[in-house]
Amino acid sequence: MAAREAGGVVLGKSADKLFSLSGLFAVYKPKGPTSAGVLNLLKERLLAEAGVQTNGNKRNQVLKMGHGGTLDSAAAGVLVIGIGKGTKMLRTMLAGSKYTAIGLLGKATDTLDATGKVTEEKPYDQITKGDLENVLQKFTGDIMQVPPLYSALKKDGERLSTLMKRGEAVEAKPARPVRVYSLSLQQFQPPLFTLDVECGGGFYVRSLVSDIGKELSTCATMQELTRTKHGPFTLEEHALYEDKWTIDEIARSLEHCTSLLPGEPSHKKLKTEHPGETAVSCEDK
Repeated sequence: MAAREAGGVVLGKSADKLFSLSGLFAVYKPKGPTSAGVLNLLKERLLAEAGVQTNGNKRNQVLKMGHGGTLDSAAAGVLVIGIGKGTKMLRTMLAGSKYTAIGLLGKATDTLDATGKVTEEKPYDQITKGDLENVLQKFTGDIMQVPPLYSALKKDGERLSTLMKRGEAVEAKPARPVRVYSLSLQQFQPPLFTLDVECGGGFYVRSLVSDIGKELSTCATMQELTRTKHGPFTLEEHALYEDKWTIDEIARSLEHCTSLLPGEPSHKKLKTEHPGETAVSCEDK
């Protein structure tokens, strides 16, 4: 295989293989790092294995990669990655997500999850499993949802979460239509409850948990969130853990995941997305 150049650097065979990769695959994002941080770590690992020297953000010019939907740093789960021409497929191939969420009754926080400050506490002893199951029906189908104040949604070019952390006054965004395909109660051990949620893009699980608490005449906050499926990619079958972040493993995963995607889609006509700006799911802040 002939050597080629990237960023003015002559590449060897492993690098040549890396730069020939194209398509979609999935990795596991643990709790802690941001989705962008996971993507950058993955890029660094692959470029280091290929022996390509990079300086700071120049890696973005050298290796074209992006992710298909941001997960909050406190959340875990499947993160779909586009590489090469696959970056153009991220918006069109990833309709719908599945999550498992653990909610906590009786407490509300400013971020609607466990990372925030407690803003309210209410009794919850009166709530039964039946009460909770009945309420879930109201949040299934096409519903209106108010996004959290701590979110990646922007005002005048800045994230609402950034403005909130600076102590600036931020008005809630108006309610917007979202779709919940299915919603079920998996476990109820007060004050904790576990939900399985299948939803469309732009949906905030944090807001759902908070709204469920209000509907039950108490309050609730999200304790844990795991994305178990994004588009056709599942956490159990397709997500590569960090020890599998190698050129050969990703090549195998790309081949395996080809069967999940329709043949020769019209993505070639789409405008190229910038890496990491292809979020179709908004559980981030």
